[in-house]
Amino acid sequence: HGHQDMEILTWPLEGAIEHKDSTGAGSVITPGMMQAMSAGSGVTHSEFNHHADSTLKFLQVWILPKALGGAPGYQEHDYSADLDDRWVLVASPDGAGGSLSIKADDRVYAARPSDGTTIRLELQSGRGLWLHVAKGRAVVNGHAVATGDALYAESIDAIEATGVDGAELLLFDLA
Repeated sequence: HGHQDMEILTWPLEGAIEHKDSTGAGSVITPGMMQAMSAGSGVTHSEFNHHADSTLKFLQVWILPKALGGAPGYQEHDYSADLDDRWVLVASPDGAGGSLSIKADDRVYAARPSDGTTIRLELQSGRGLWLHVAKGRAVVNGHAVATGDALYAESIDAIEATGVDGAELLLFDLA
């Protein structure tokens, strides 16, 4: 199927997802990896369970780009070794710190705080924040959250998250 004018981020939670697209990109991504597809002026792609006999669970996030059109693109990176007990920048407008480059003024972080461990991230004032609990449970800025929950805040200076029950968190720092 086809898309255009979207930044599409895929975050596997369980299993392996296979991707193929009209730019010639193709790969298999697994938990701890982030995939970024810029649909640009148009791209056709398919995604499917790489192992038909096992479960596949993943999150897919669609972000509006700063400008429409442009060339489609594909990137991926394995962050699995870096996520324990810290926030890791996984997508940003400029590819800072080894993050995937997206055509939006948003920054995406991932973390897996160990049970009882608190991690903190300073944020730029005047921006919005969306936090999604991908797995487990956590206490985020005093709020207990569990798998599938989300928190939104505007103009927040920092976020503190304490892991509970195998937490995996995605944080969107939004323009």
